[in-house]
Amino acid sequence: MKNWVDPEAKAEAERYENPIPSRTLILEIIEQRGSLSHADLVEHFEIADQKSIDALSHRLIAMVRDGQLMKDGFKFQIAAEQPTHDATVYINAKGMGTAHIDGADDLMLPERELRQVFNGDRIKVRQTSVDRKGKAWGFITEVVEHRVKQIIGKVCSYEGEYFIQPSNPNAHQPITLEKELIEHAKVKLGDFVRVAIDDYPNKDDLATGHIVQSMADKADTEIIIPQTILEFGLPYEFPEEVIKEAESFKEPTAKDCEGRVDLRDLPLVTIDGEDARDFDDAVYAEKRPGGGYRVVVAIADVSHYVRTGKPLDDEAQERGTSVYFPHFVLPMLPEALSNGLCSLNPNVDRLCMVCDLKLSRAGRVTGYEFYPSVMHSQARLTYDQVAQYFEGDSTAVPENRDVRKSLNTLFQLYHVLKGLRTERHAMEFETVETYMTFDELGGIKEILPRTRNDAHKLIEECMLLANVAAAEYALKNEVPMLYRVHEPPEFSRIQKVRDFVKLLGLKFPEQPTQADYQAVIEATKDRIDAPSIHAVLLRSMMQAYYGANNAGHYGLAYEAYTHFTSPIRRYPDLLLHRAIKASLTHKKYPLSGASLDDAGQHYSATERRADEASRSVTTWLKCHYMQQHLGEEFVGSISAVAEFGLFVTLKDLYVDGMIHVSQLGDDFFVFDQASQSLVGQNRGQTFSLGDEVKIKVAGVNLEERKIDFELLQQLSHGGRPIRSKAPRTAKPARETTEEVFTDRANAKSNTERTSNTDGERPIRKKKSKNQPSSYGKKPVKKSAAKSEAKAKDKVKKKTKLKKKKSNAKAKTE
Repeated sequence: MKNWVDPEAKAEAERYENPIPSRTLILEIIEQRGSLSHADLVEHFEIADQKSIDALSHRLIAMVRDGQLMKDGFKFQIAAEQPTHDATVYINAKGMGTAHIDGADDLMLPERELRQVFNGDRIKVRQTSVDRKGKAWGFITEVVEHRVKQIIGKVCSYEGEYFIQPSNPNAHQPITLEKELIEHAKVKLGDFVRVAIDDYPNKDDLATGHIVQSMADKADTEIIIPQTILEFGLPYEFPEEVIKEAESFKEPTAKDCEGRVDLRDLPLVTIDGEDARDFDDAVYAEKRPGGGYRVVVAIADVSHYVRTGKPLDDEAQERGTSVYFPHFVLPMLPEALSNGLCSLNPNVDRLCMVCDLKLSRAGRVTGYEFYPSVMHSQARLTYDQVAQYFEGDSTAVPENRDVRKSLNTLFQLYHVLKGLRTERHAMEFETVETYMTFDELGGIKEILPRTRNDAHKLIEECMLLANVAAAEYALKNEVPMLYRVHEPPEFSRIQKVRDFVKLLGLKFPEQPTQADYQAVIEATKDRIDAPSIHAVLLRSMMQAYYGANNAGHYGLAYEAYTHFTSPIRRYPDLLLHRAIKASLTHKKYPLSGASLDDAGQHYSATERRADEASRSVTTWLKCHYMQQHLGEEFVGSISAVAEFGLFVTLKDLYVDGMIHVSQLGDDFFVFDQASQSLVGQNRGQTFSLGDEVKIKVAGVNLEERKIDFELLQQLSHGGRPIRSKAPRTAKPARETTEEVFTDRANAKSNTERTSNTDGERPIRKKKSKNQPSSYGKKPVKKSAAKSEAKAKDKVKKKTKLKKKKSNAKAKTE
C-alpha cells in the first residue's frame, strides 16, 4: 500500500499498471526536504518491489535529462536553483557537443540537447550532472540565437522523402525538403545544394528549408570554403545599407585633415606580404640628436569612417574579425574601406592614428605620444624586397634616399630590439608555418614552408612597440579598453612539461617563468626533434583572450599588452583607437564597465570561430590533397604521441596523419606520458617524439578530416638510425568510417534505450552506440550504405510521426 498522495495519481494510473511517484510529486518532496538520493526517495515513498525501485531510478535519470533535476554525486536537487549561463555551442568532428561558457568550465551537451542547435548557436545552459569521469553535463534552457542561417549539403532521399545531409560540425542536423522544391530546382540525388533554413529543429522535429542555389556544377574544392562559412555561421554578405555607407566616403579633404598632425612629408612606407591587399600599418625611423631613435608607427584611422550606431559599425561588431582562408579572405569591412580609404596605399593621402616613440640607444622606450594624423606613403614594399635590401641588394627598393635612410635605421634598431627580446625571455618556438599554392580547380598544388626573414621580424618588433605603448597609455590614463591577456600555464600542464623536460636532462621548476621556458627552447633548438619538443611546450600554453582587466601577456613577457595595429581586420583594435581618441579629447569613452566585459567575451569568441573555420578548411584541403597519394610511401617524423597511436608529420609535404596503436606490430604498447612515448612490453620497441618513420598513406576521411597512415618501418629513435624492420607483423590498415546520427523524430525513443510513454522505464535492451571512427578507440567496421540507411531511417520515422500527428489532429477536430 503506497504512503503518498500524488497530484498526478490519475494520469499515472492510466499510464502504468503499477504507478510510481510522478515527476510533480518528486519535485515537491525534494523542494521540501532538500537534496535527496535515489535511496532516500525509495525509503521516503516506502517502495519495496525491485521493478518499481528500478522505475524510480529511470524516472530520476529522465528528470535530469530533461533539466528538472540536477544530480551531484548521488544526490538530486531542483535544477531551477542552479545558475543559468550564456554559452556558445561547439560540436567536434565526432559529433560531441559542448557549451562554451566564458570564464567558466565548459559543459558537455548530450545528443538530446544537440537536436535543437547548430554549431555556433548562442544558448542559455544550466548544469544538470557530473559523470563518473568528472565531466559536467548541461541542459539547454533557451536557444538565444541561431547563427547558421543557410547550409550546404548533399541531396539524399528515402521512400520519396528528401533531405539535405550537412557535413561536420552539423552532420547531426539533416534539413528536410519538399519534393516539389527538388523538382523545381532540377537537382539530382547526390548533388550539393545551398539551402536556407525555414524552421529550426527542436527535440522532436527536424529542420526544414528551401533551396537557394544548386552547386552541382562546382568542384568539391570550390564548395568547401562557402560550405565552411555557412557551417560556422560566419557573416558572409554585407547588407546593401552597409555597402552603401562604405562607398559614400570620399578621398580625405582639407576638412578631414583639420586638427591632425601633418606627416605627409615623412618617408613612411608599408612593408607587407607579396599577396597583401590591405595595408593598415606604415613605419618610419630616424636617429635622434644626441643618440637614440625616433620610431613612427602609423595605423589606418578606421574609426574616422566606422562610427558607432551606424550599420557599418553594427556589421563590423558582428564579424569581429576578418577570416583568412587559403586563397580567400572574408573581410571585417567592405572593400571600399578595407582595400580603399582605410588602406595605406602608396602615393595617396590617408588618415591614420600614430604612435610616435622615443627610444634610447639601448632600445628602451623613453617616451611616446598618440595623435591623429594624415600621411602619404612613399612606397609599398614587400618583406622579400626589404630582406634583399638588408642583404646588400640596393636595387631591391626604390631609389628614394629618405626611404633608404629610414630602412637602414630600422634595421639597426631591429638588432637592438632583438637583444632586448632575448633579455626579457620572450618565447620563440621552433615551428614551421606553411602556405599552399593552388591549381585552376582550387585544389592544392604544393604545400611549402613559409620563411620569416629579418623584414618580417623588424615589422613585428615595431608593432610590439606600438601595442605595448598603447597598453601603458591606457593604464597611465585610466582608459577603459580591452587588453590582450595571456595567462601563465595551469599547474597540471606545467607538471606534464616538467616530467618530459626532466627526461631531456634539463631543469624545469614547479612555477616556471618565461626564462625557464626559453632556456629549454634554447637548449633544444638544434636537436633533430626540436619541433616536436617545442610543440609539447607550446601545448602547455593557455589560450590568449581579450579582457577588460590587465593580467599581462605571459608568452611575450609583457606586463601589459593590447592590440592597436590592425583595426582593418580586428574590431578590438578599432575599439582601442576610439578609446585613445576619447582620452585625447577628454570625451566620453565608447565602452566601459560591464559592456566592455561583454565585448571582450564576444571578440574572443569571434576570434576562436574564425580560427576554427580557417583550420577546418586547411585540414580538409590537405586531406583532399592526400587522396591523390593513397597507397604511396613517405618519410615523416612523430609529432605527437597518445595512448591510441602516433601522429606523424610528413617531411616536405607538412601533412599530419595518424598510425593507430594497433598498426605498430605484434607487441603490446603502453603510453609513457613522461617521455611521450609508446613502449612495447614484450620486445621493447619504443616510438618517441622526433623519431623518423616510413609510412604508407592507408586512408583518408574527408568528412572527419583525418588521414590514416600504415607503418612500414621505424627509421630512427633518439636521433639514431634503426636497422631492424618494424613492425614485425603489419596488420591491415584501419578502415575509416562515417559519422552516423541518431533518430530524433520519434520523441518517445530519444534515449539510449527503447522506452515507454515518458522514456523512463526500459523494456528492451540498450541499442548499441554509434562508433564515430578513429582516434582513441579501436574502430568498428561499418559500411557507408549502413550509415546512409540510418540517416534515411531518421527522415522516414520523422515523416511517420508527422502523419500520425496530422491524423490525431483531424480526429480531435
